[in-house]
Amino acid sequence: MLTRSAQYAFAVASGVLLALSFPKFGHPVFGWIALAPLLVALSNPDSRIPNPASASTLHAFLIGLTTGIVYFTGTLYWITRVMALYGDLHWWVAALVNAALIAYLSLFPAFFAIVMRRIVRAYGPAAIMAAPFVWVASELGRTQLLTGFPWVLLGYSQVSMLPIAQLASVVGVYGVSALVASVSAAAAMVATNAGWRAAGVVGSLLLAVTVWGSVRVSRSELTRMGDPVRVGLLQGNIDQSEKTDLARARAIFSAYLAMTRQAIGAGAELVIWPESSTPFMFEEDPEGANRIRAIAREARVPILVGSDQIEWRLENGRRIPGRYFNSAFLVRADGTTAGVYRKMHLVPFGEYVPLKRLLFFAAPLVEAVGPFSAGADAALLPVGAHPVSVAICYEVVYPNLVRQFVRGGSELLTTITNDAWFGRTSAPYQHFEQASMRAIEEGRYLVRAANTGISGIVDPYGRVLARSDLYQPAMIVGDARFLRAPTFYARHGDVLAWASLVMTVLLVVMPIRVRRRVK
Repeated sequence: MLTRSAQYAFAVASGVLLALSFPKFGHPVFGWIALAPLLVALSNPDSRIPNPASASTLHAFLIGLTTGIVYFTGTLYWITRVMALYGDLHWWVAALVNAALIAYLSLFPAFFAIVMRRIVRAYGPAAIMAAPFVWVASELGRTQLLTGFPWVLLGYSQVSMLPIAQLASVVGVYGVSALVASVSAAAAMVATNAGWRAAGVVGSLLLAVTVWGSVRVSRSELTRMGDPVRVGLLQGNIDQSEKTDLARARAIFSAYLAMTRQAIGAGAELVIWPESSTPFMFEEDPEGANRIRAIAREARVPILVGSDQIEWRLENGRRIPGRYFNSAFLVRADGTTAGVYRKMHLVPFGEYVPLKRLLFFAAPLVEAVGPFSAGADAALLPVGAHPVSVAICYEVVYPNLVRQFVRGGSELLTTITNDAWFGRTSAPYQHFEQASMRAIEEGRYLVRAANTGISGIVDPYGRVLARSDLYQPAMIVGDARFLRAPTFYARHGDVLAWASLVMTVLLVVMPIRVRRRVK
């Protein structure tokens, strides 16, 4: 049996391994064993606890919470910098707000730990193999509750391991999480002498997925389907402080216009600007908007532009500003506006402040954050006869939102972002890889324009066809395709994730019912 201090040491080890599963400091291989130390700790009760039955739940909660705190501190440390530099907070206040977010997210590994301790006590050591389902249930909860924050789900750690990542085309990123967690569960079974049979089963499953995924990538059938399109992606590399400098507005806009002409000259048939790239509101500055329209009209090339938007309303006969939206406008080849997409998932602490009353000490952040409202419709924008979707900034980490676009008919995934907020931290690398998972899930090309990088083109198998460096002006022109064929995941969605939640509930509830019948 492990001592209490050893259990906490194992919990810390899992947190470190989870954090090291993601870029830029980690490697995907750590993900496969990340949960094993935590599972070993949860399956070995502390022999020095006088009343294990009554103390078990609290102890498991604290062990899981420890793992979560290390995990999310290691992957979300950059939020402190963002709030201090751009939210007008003192560093210690920014750290406190970040700590509150990390503490909240750590409740989900704590939930995982409580459930695992409970079912291992109820069913015996073999119940360790339920860990993949319980872990996925916790990730689903993290995605759904309080608008969700599905950053660094375990499955995202494998997006660069292409044979493994192909599983997402069937069961989504949650299915990849389950596969990765199953290896940790099997390792924990072996480490606790609970049996080797599970290791053999998991090993066989892993081999089958790897072989199937390798064949799927080598065939690359989707790359020969649909209609080709040459895309131009603009990366202006505008520092965040310059974006609000009126003296720099003209130079910034002129640079983007020049890059647009360059991209068209290189053969681009669709040009994409990053999120909030115009130094003015597109609909509120006719002169600036008309210069974009003129290029589109002259070259007969549509242009996708990220810009803020105001919804005006009438009050006492006067036109006054109402809600503000983070939006994307598509200018047709004839210069007219084809449509607008309004961002649906706003960034917490970036575009809105959750629990404002509770976070009273972050008053400057509340004042500094823009009064953005969330869009209501997963609107598609027409590029000729082809509907395309736009995910703005971290919206792309929501699997079901992008699936909603594809179910609505999207033939090309575009995502525009302003990762200048993140600096040279891990966040831009994590963001790019999580976006790449959407291409595999949906069987679509994904094209990404980021203000300071990383911009790029990803094919439906997760291969990065073009990629820019961070903090350099870049103009990428490359080939993609409009695709219509849906993947299994696009058709059926997160069936495995919801089944995992149901199974978790049943595993928790059934022992209670059994005990009541015995009594």
